[in-house]
Amino acid sequence: MNASEFSGKYTYGTWRKQAGFLPPHIVDAEGCRFTDSDGKTYLDFSAQLMCSNLGHKNQAVIDAICEQAKSIPFVAPGFTTDARVKLTKKLLEIVPKGIEKFFYATSGTEANEAAIKTARLFTGKYKIISRYKSYHGSTAASIACTGDFRRWAAERTHGTVPGVIFGPDCDCYRCPLGKEYPDCGIQCADYFDYMIQREGNVAAVIVEPIVGTNGVLVPPDEYLPKLREVTKKHGVLLIMDEVMSGFGRTGKWFACQHWDVTPDILCTAKGVTGAYVPLGIMATTREVADFFEENAFAHGHTYEAHPLTLGPAVAAIEEFERLGLNERATELGPKLGAKLEKLKEKHASVGDVRGKGLFWAIDLVRDRETREPMNTADDKIGGKAMVVEQVMRDALGRGTYVMAWLSHLIVAPPLTITEEELDEGIAAIDAALAIADAAIA
Repeated sequence: MNASEFSGKYTYGTWRKQAGFLPPHIVDAEGCRFTDSDGKTYLDFSAQLMCSNLGHKNQAVIDAICEQAKSIPFVAPGFTTDARVKLTKKLLEIVPKGIEKFFYATSGTEANEAAIKTARLFTGKYKIISRYKSYHGSTAASIACTGDFRRWAAERTHGTVPGVIFGPDCDCYRCPLGKEYPDCGIQCADYFDYMIQREGNVAAVIVEPIVGTNGVLVPPDEYLPKLREVTKKHGVLLIMDEVMSGFGRTGKWFACQHWDVTPDILCTAKGVTGAYVPLGIMATTREVADFFEENAFAHGHTYEAHPLTLGPAVAAIEEFERLGLNERATELGPKLGAKLEKLKEKHASVGDVRGKGLFWAIDLVRDRETREPMNTADDKIGGKAMVVEQVMRDALGRGTYVMAWLSHLIVAPPLTITEEELDEGIAAIDAALAIADAAIA
């Protein structure tokens, strides 16, 4: 039994039926590439799960992991360490102005879970407003705030934390309100004002500034400032989930900085360590922090502020700075966008391409006029053949890994990628899209 067969038999594959789970056996990775046990090397065009922002085998981060392990590999969160102090100082330099206090977890899910609990404790209110095209994690409250089909399974099996309601998505390609930008007046943001007034008992609104796996949905410039205005008007906290869009992915440390909007609570993970070690961060304004001076912060866990995650994060941020990766994403973003637009012009199956920095989606459709998606959540749950996954597998056979999700591909390579490597990945996708074109011919 080889490694793929062994892993498929004795370990769980996530978000899927287990039959046929034979994960490729990866034995090495460096730069923007990884290698399987057969010796085949792949271009990593989605930074694994949009998290390997620094690329693979960054020596400074590896050295930091080793040094931290030699120094203090673990201490209970009731103590502090040099790593905790250094990372906090570093984060204060880069987070949106007004964010001043941090809780260190070990995943984006846990960061969002902490944010939801913090909002409820701070406001004394219970309801959370999320959006349908969203993913915030897989634990009780974070999956309750997830709008896509991943929530449905939890509701069927054991239920989710109550008190979450869903507002309209900010999706200019498939507007849930049937409007067209800019004539819409950003009604998708105004609707949150309506919801908050009529729901009552609302603690927070949680959004991804740029939606991640549900389609890399970039909002119009007016959207986040208007949403911030609405939440402030009603004394409702604004939680921004920057697990995927943070740490240079869009050309800023955090996507919300494109619009000069500071949330009350900021959550991030993934790219903060380049995904070399698992770290999630919930960060709050001083106003939120001050509440807990005389009120219990009723949250915590064993691996909170784990020094082996904090030390490498300092090194990772320093590498972002040394390599100028925010600037690099800003420079390469329009070039990548132009290359993807050419794919759209060439392939009838491509309905839309959209993104910012090095964070893009290729949206596959059955009909450009109706914008009918190539596949749906019902197709996924029902085990139907997914065209987008066929395209992904074909690209993989051509030496490029690009993540597929329902009806779109997510192009989000390491921020260290070269323009030549961008061309290589685009060429593989270009060839693979023949499958999608054939599906609608």
